Amino acid sequence: MRFDAEQRFDTSVERLLALFTDPDFYPTLGGLPQISVPEIVAHSTSGDTVRIDLRQRYTGDLPSAALAVLDPERLTWVEQLVFDLDSATATTRLVPDHYPDRLTCTGTYTFRAAGGSASIRRLDGNLRVRVPLVGGRVEQALVNGLQQHAVAEQELIDDRLQQPTRSKKVKGGKSSRGDKVSKERKKGSKAKPD
Repeated sequence: MRFDAEQRFDTSVERLLALFTDPDFYPTLGGLPQISVPEIVAHSTSGDTVRIDLRQRYTGDLPSAALAVLDPERLTWVEQLVFDLDSATATTRLVPDHYPDRLTCTGTYTFRAAGGSASIRRLDGNLRVRVPLVGGRVEQALVNGLQQHAVAEQELIDDRLQQPTRSKKVKGGKSSRGDKVSKERKKGSKAKPD
């Protein structure tokens, strides 16, 4: 099932990318519907590429017929995000902890300016649930859950973006908000890997 989600923010693409590539950001996403708080599994930066792996669990409801073949407690995965800061894009792939033969999900995020100081983050994805008779209903439930999560996530991020920018220094003098990357990109050079 193909799906999309679009979020509009009153901030620059650079600041939005800095937020989404900051591993300290994800554990703050508590209280959002349908998906658990992400746990950072891995994080690395090399030039203009940032990789973040997040462990998550689906917490929404499934169609009752699906419960005979899918255990909601086992709907867990690692989301592999790969950001390309030069092109302002990211790929995403869900790697299920259980049911790898039944569940696949991939997608592409694009970050673009939307006029003035606004920007848009758009996800175009493809979700497949291979379960006889109920796969389509499970796909629809999961997509609805992802879209509800995106709406609530946008509200939380909007609140966060209203707060004054604080950056903390981490290894190598790079701030967790990506300040070094942004400054060096403006100069036309690439940030050095951590």
